[in-house]
Amino acid sequence: MKIYSWNVNGIRAVLKKDFFYPFLKEHQPDILCLQETKAERGQVEVDLPDYHEYWNSAVKKGYSGTAIFSKTKPLNVINGFPDDINKQYGFAADAFGDPTTEGRVLTAEFEKFYVVTVYTPNAKDDLGRLQLRHKLWDPAFLAYCQQLEKSKPVIFCGDLNVAHTELDLANPKPNVGKKGFTNEEREGFQRFVDAGFVDTFRLFTQGNGHYSWWSHFAGSRARNVGWRIDYILVSTQLRNAVKEAKIHAAVMGSDHCPVSIALDS
Repeated sequence: MKIYSWNVNGIRAVLKKDFFYPFLKEHQPDILCLQETKAERGQVEVDLPDYHEYWNSAVKKGYSGTAIFSKTKPLNVINGFPDDINKQYGFAADAFGDPTTEGRVLTAEFEKFYVVTVYTPNAKDDLGRLQLRHKLWDPAFLAYCQQLEKSKPVIFCGDLNVAHTELDLANPKPNVGKKGFTNEEREGFQRFVDAGFVDTFRLFTQGNGHYSWWSHFAGSRARNVGWRIDYILVSTQLRNAVKEAKIHAAVMGSDHCPVSIALDS
């Protein structure tokens, strides 16, 4: 079973540029998780007869949003965090909006596991959303995944908007303390690892030079001056079932590229 995650940075743009269908034809994901769809289902002309489609779009038009396309129909689909998680962490609107209405989490339950796609809030250039992430979002998302784990293993994937270690970005030293590489964000990611979730890519590939996002400036992608901020993590129980994990840097259409795992069925 092949599970892919891709921040498309606007699904309508990827379709218009004619990158989406060729990607599907070549890679044939069994489950495809998208982030930053920037659209509601009714705004997108997409023809995917082999897939069941599920969308969690932001209330704000043209912003954020997640989707899951699956060849197998899920047993259940959950939009966002459940009420108890929202209540426990007391999410509220900030200067940028209400993170619970931005379509950032979408969960599909299958027979043997859950698949969760997440578009983690960006800390912003001025770090205006850093405390939201550090105090609320990352703890809430971890609590949610652990809640799901009580019934079956979890696979969660998406744009987590953080480089975990210095090996996960081309230029770590000048970016220390900046969005995506603050101590708080990195600690948030480490808590997932400490809780037993496995960074699947690092099961197979070590070292730097492996990135999933590149700035549009200064030919960053051509020079591979990037960041690894897109991940697929799995519960400890699924660790041995993961047979490969890849970053598909050759897939164009977005400033992010897809990442994937192959699971032993």
